[in-house]
Amino acid sequence: MEQSDLENRFSFHPAATEEKKQAHETIRNTCLRVAIDLNNQLPEGREKALALTHLEEVMFWSNAAIARKE
Repeated sequence: MEQSDLENRFSFHPAATEEKKQAHETIRNTCLRVAIDLNNQLPEGREKALALTHLEEVMFWSNAAIARKE
């Protein structure tokens, strides 16, 4: 792996454009709506906790994809 790839992965990427800010907000809002639905529909337990944790990962990776793209 190139050092530039590592630097890109481990650097802060602020949303420099309004388009990127909106994309981040859309991802967060979409994941929040799904999280609320899952929270209301799933019984308490390990499986629910994992589902919400993985949804949180979806949000993080989605926002990373937006932030890291040049």
